[in-house]
Amino acid sequence: MRLPHAHRSLAAFLVLSATLTAGCSGQGQSGPDVAGPETTVGSASSATPSPTPTPAPELPRGGRAVFPAYRLFGYSGAPGAEGQGRLGIGALDERMVEMEKRAQPYAKGRKIMPVMELIATTVHGSAGKDGMYRSRIDAAVIQEWLTTARKHKAMLLLNIQPGRASFPDEIKAYEKWLKEPDVGLALDPEWRMGPGEVPMKTFGHVKAAELNECAQWVSELVAKHNLPQKVMLYHQLNEGVVVNEPTLVPAKGVVMIKSVDGIGSPGAKVDTWKRVVAKKPTFVHGGFKLFYQEDVETGGRLMTPAEVMALKPTPEYILFE
Repeated sequence: MRLPHAHRSLAAFLVLSATLTAGCSGQGQSGPDVAGPETTVGSASSATPSPTPTPAPELPRGGRAVFPAYRLFGYSGAPGAEGQGRLGIGALDERMVEMEKRAQPYAKGRKIMPVMELIATTVHGSAGKDGMYRSRIDAAVIQEWLTTARKHKAMLLLNIQPGRASFPDEIKAYEKWLKEPDVGLALDPEWRMGPGEVPMKTFGHVKAAELNECAQWVSELVAKHNLPQKVMLYHQLNEGVVVNEPTLVPAKGVVMIKSVDGIGSPGAKVDTWKRVVAKKPTFVHGGFKLFYQEDVETGGRLMTPAEVMALKPTPEYILFE
């Protein structure tokens, strides 16, 4: 039944009024073509400011790659232990100033990166409470040396003489420090004792597989914390100290260095260099160690900078003990 004209007009008016009311209030409708009174398209107040990116950590003297920009030059030692290296003699700051001057003839076209090699895990001739023939240095000493290293824009390497412990176990004990962009590792395989072996009575040795395990762990640490390249060197005084050395493999973010540690006259040290460095994998960089006391006592004198830099391949890390 059709409504009378007046009723139809009233009904139409009521429908129109309801529609206009809903439209003005912004309620009762939704969709991309309808916006409430509080919405401002493209409003600057609704934009979220972009955070300032955190700069990637760098090496002490800039950059994130060690080579070929730098030549490393270091002293080793432990506080108050004169027999363990130059850094154990006198005040640290004095030794660092001395190191900087002594390093200059070794630059040979590169920037010098000073290195403090701290003996963090020290081997002993007695077993100790845990039977591992080693002890770890106090954390306060590491912090003191790291503070000094940063004052002089130097790199700190934690030297590990593991006794009967394994290298992987020892380096993981220093994870707090190795997460820092200016702290690396120096491993001493001659003090890696097997079961039944006693330090000072026999030479230790390490299998390449154990060094690879260490390098992989360091690589993961570098990736996790976005660190610059991290040095992991191993000392070697004769060919037998590292077993299956050709099976070493590269690890991303890890710079592996082999420090040749022969003692004696310049001629004897050069011969040791030639024999030991011959087995170095191509990706491993060469390092050369000089001994203030032992080289002079057994060989009559220290090698000169010119003699050291004439070695082939040219050492990329020179260390004095």
